[in-house]
Amino acid sequence: MKIKKNDNVMVLAGKDKGKTGTIDKVFPSLNKIVVKGVALAKKHVKPSRKNPSGGIIDINLKISGSNVMVMCPSCSKPTKVAYKIAGDKKTRVCKKCGQSLESASK
Repeated sequence: MKIKKNDNVMVLAGKDKGKTGTIDKVFPSLNKIVVKGVALAKKHVKPSRKNPSGGIIDINLKISGSNVMVMCPSCSKPTKVAYKIAGDKKTRVCKKCGQSLESASK
């Protein structure tokens, strides 16, 4: 997967098409990701130590990694990810403007 945690992404397909958010979790073996504020679902929970009042909470569901595109921090457009090798370092770069994407993921 060319997507990493804390990347800013735009959703390309599904009920949340056009929304942007940051990646919370990445599941490379399943090709799925969890994006903050996207694919929300309601969950009914019993009272517990973590949630003493119980009730209905919002959770973020997994979405397919192919349904999102990385947002470039410099040109602010959704872009494909390319790689540049300089010496022994491999960095992710924007295909549209050529700027590094690594500053966005840290």
